[in-house]
Amino acid sequence: MNEFGKKKLGFGLMRLPLLDSNDAASIDIEQTKQMVDEFIEQGFTYFDTAWMYCGFASENAAKEALVDRYPRDSYTLATKLHAGFLQSKEDRDRIFNEQLKKTGVDYFDYYLLHDIGYDHYKKYNELDCFTWLKEKKEQGLVKHIGFSYHDNAKLLDQVLSEHPEMEFVQLQINYLDWESEGIQSKKCYEAAVKHNIPVIVMEPIKGGTLANVSEPVEQIFKNYNSEASVASWAIRFAASLENVVMVLSGMSNIEQLHDNISYMKELVPLNQEEQQLISKAVTMINGNISIPCTACEYCVDGCPKKIAIPKYFSLYNADKQEIKEKGWTPQGEYYDRLTGVFGKASDCIACGQCEKACPQHLPIIKHLSAVAEYFGK
Repeated sequence: MNEFGKKKLGFGLMRLPLLDSNDAASIDIEQTKQMVDEFIEQGFTYFDTAWMYCGFASENAAKEALVDRYPRDSYTLATKLHAGFLQSKEDRDRIFNEQLKKTGVDYFDYYLLHDIGYDHYKKYNELDCFTWLKEKKEQGLVKHIGFSYHDNAKLLDQVLSEHPEMEFVQLQINYLDWESEGIQSKKCYEAAVKHNIPVIVMEPIKGGTLANVSEPVEQIFKNYNSEASVASWAIRFAASLENVVMVLSGMSNIEQLHDNISYMKELVPLNQEEQQLISKAVTMINGNISIPCTACEYCVDGCPKKIAIPKYFSLYNADKQEIKEKGWTPQGEYYDRLTGVFGKASDCIACGQCEKACPQHLPIIKHLSAVAEYFGK
């Protein structure tokens, strides 16, 4: 049995139904209770929250809709510690104890160091958070320890090598980011497999982006199975990966819950034909990208400013494909972390070496200017 739960669908408490769409903390508790009830009735048990979700109100909602209404052994609860709110070692316990109070539990089933990347990894090490987290497990305050991750596969391999005590990793995986050079979903997944670390998936639908594809792409899916939702293809893609133990879905209304339950209650992994249709959909979606870079990296070697040109273009393209309703997107964070290692897009001195090397004959200088303006906001 999957130790994370009998079923692979987790309830992400990040995009809960709201009473006021302009107020992230105005959670519709009554609808959330109804969703929690149906989720548990159908045999699902995994709930994922975090310190800052829903304007810092998600953990409180977890208490009101879940913890206060169900026996402690009937569900599993995960939450996270984010480096952005840590200034000292004292902050670790201060926030953790407040999280216990907000959620109303005596222990967390899963606890994550939130959003590890080059910058946050440095802070978590400086504040000895990995040792601190192990101690929480030894004290019985946490059952399983892990981390969520937004960075490149090489650093992930380093983190997993340096911290073999970590029991799982949460990765951004979806069919559109799978081959992305900027996000490196596939490479990160392979790094986890190498270390035999179970994977929890976040952003399987890219915050709604893959539930709102263009009509031609939607038609590909509907022609194969008219009953299946567009979103189901994205979630099943992630859930079909062998090393994936849980796929989180941030469900913001009862209809999304019903749809997810309909195909995740008895998950049927993607067959070869379905995999091929997804590949076709990816090709079509990427056919409308803003910068048609093939990531050959011929442009990188001669760059005097060491700008990660293909990676920046990949992130720019990915962000341009996001739906406007989503709000926060992770690509800007990936970009900021890359600039800690490579030159920024704005560092370009327009020497032209990249354009001479580009086999696609792209106006790279012009595109870098657009990237600099876009992620510099």
